[in-house]
Amino acid sequence: MKHGSFPRKLGRDPKHRWAMLRTMVTQLIEHERISTTVAKAKELRKLADQVVTMAKKGTLAARRQAGAIVRTETELQKLFTQFAARYKDRAGGYCRVLQTGQRGGDSASMALIEYVDREGELRPPKPPEGLSVSWAAREFVNKQMEERRTTDKRERTRVHGREEVLAAAEVMSADAAAPPV
Repeated sequence: MKHGSFPRKLGRDPKHRWAMLRTMVTQLIEHERISTTVAKAKELRKLADQVVTMAKKGTLAARRQAGAIVRTETELQKLFTQFAARYKDRAGGYCRVLQTGQRGGDSASMALIEYVDREGELRPPKPPEGLSVSWAAREFVNKQMEERRTTDKRERTRVHGREEVLAAAEVMSADAAAPPV
């Protein structure tokens, strides 16, 4: 049971709230960054992420579901072509909310909401977390270190002779095992 998971009411009745959010999603898709209050931006982020997920599915049913939210056909087309291609590798978090200060008239907290991974972002996106990037980086570093180790061993063996290197390694390991004085 989900206690307290109801949406923000934003001072509007449900029909007005739904109409406002649909319009804001359409405007966000068109301009890719809009300014609004923090509460509206946080509610809008949920809906904007949902329509991008529908666009990534790319099915006719998903297009009809997104068409029930997005108001114009041009933004729906942009959603299913540009946004679906842009976010095909991202597993969520397509929008970012940046707080900007307070509105002059009523001191309401204002925010910018924008799509990530686009030209002209206010802040660069964080690299995706998970196995893909860190695994590849770790594999590359391990490969480089292994090549360096084998090269160093070959050079030491070539310069000093294998027996001298092995004797020096034994002395170093004995010194490391001995307690400090």
